[in-house]
Amino acid sequence: MSTKPGNLVRIITSTDIVEGVLMPESSGAVFVKLSNGYNIGIDKKNIKKIEVLKKLSGLKKKVSKTMINKKLPTISILHTGGTIASKVDYNTGAVSAQFNPEELISMFPELNKIANLKSRLVSNMLSENIRFDHYNIIAKEVKKEFDSGVDGVIITHGTDTLHYSSAALSFMIEGLSKPVILTAAQRSSDRGSSDAALNLINAVYFAANSGFGSVAVCMHSTSNDNEAVILPALKCRKLHSSRRDAFMAVNGKALALVNYKANNIKWLEKNLPKKAAGKISVKLFNPKIKIGILYQHPNMSAVEVEFYKNFDGLVIAATGLGNLSVAEFDGFTKENTKIYNSLKKLISDGLIIVLAPQTIFGRLHDHVYENQVRQKQIGVLAGGNDMTIETTFVKLAWLLSNYNKKETKELILKNLRGEISERSEYVENFLE
Repeated sequence: MSTKPGNLVRIITSTDIVEGVLMPESSGAVFVKLSNGYNIGIDKKNIKKIEVLKKLSGLKKKVSKTMINKKLPTISILHTGGTIASKVDYNTGAVSAQFNPEELISMFPELNKIANLKSRLVSNMLSENIRFDHYNIIAKEVKKEFDSGVDGVIITHGTDTLHYSSAALSFMIEGLSKPVILTAAQRSSDRGSSDAALNLINAVYFAANSGFGSVAVCMHSTSNDNEAVILPALKCRKLHSSRRDAFMAVNGKALALVNYKANNIKWLEKNLPKKAAGKISVKLFNPKIKIGILYQHPNMSAVEVEFYKNFDGLVIAATGLGNLSVAEFDGFTKENTKIYNSLKKLISDGLIIVLAPQTIFGRLHDHVYENQVRQKQIGVLAGGNDMTIETTFVKLAWLLSNYNKKETKELILKNLRGEISERSEYVENFLE
């Protein structure tokens, strides 16, 4: 191909005309970044002509050094993924991530008036690929930053498993009296509809001005670019695949609304736990711990349960108030007796099985129906659990990493960090 990545081009095919920034070739296709921020791939076989509309300038914006303002707090930004701090590199046509403080301030100049920044890449982790080892890395780096004297830590993260990581850090870090805020972007910074700037700047503003002393999540409060919402780290979830306001509180309240442009933090939750006192410590995950997640569904098979015989723990997303297919009531439900016996055998062999509400909202009750009583009798743990499936998974793994099985069974349904609500409050529109 005669033109270079980074040039603005017009591609003429047998059926269409496409204009955009030329990206590097891959697998026999030509990729173009459109003006709306999306990339499109075109099979080279279908291309009739490529016209260069504008050549890349090759000029790089000079980034100036930042000055320390002793009147401002120091906030450290730890990057675990590049989406939230990325932009188009017109020298290559690709998206590049910006991690040092000067680069971030050149992208988001508002940050310079909010805090003194420390910023570095911990590791590029696609959030769907994260393992317990990565939680350990992040937690150690958070501790290192606080030991150096910073006033707050922001963690940039991929959205897909952000709520798993926020739960993990909530359990791992003890003695926390300063904010650890996880934030992310559904859409990268080079797109006009990006949520990166609002999320990151509000996260820094909240960390610098709130006096908060725990772990939380900062994301768009609505699909508009008005303000961000601070969500409880253990009681939130990604509820949409692409919307900018994809994250919502589950069985709990959002903590605050933040609008850095108006210099405003509006607290929604008044009864926050008191700040911890003392030195920060970290209780790590055992990377060898194996925890499964199984969804209760119609036409279950005992084989599905037995698959987890070599695991350390199993979270079952139960239907309704905590129901599993364990009752045989006609000629078509003989498999349910096999499921019951499989659960009983696995528990007697040492597997810890905990139920979580498949409904997402609401809590379990383990003594409403006869089958729930039978489940409890063989050691299936449910209680009044209103933790999300993801938080239940993380908590079970963390407990088994730091406590024996007897202690884990005692602690899994106890409220340790605010993950289990004392009571369920009626909310007219629980999606708000």
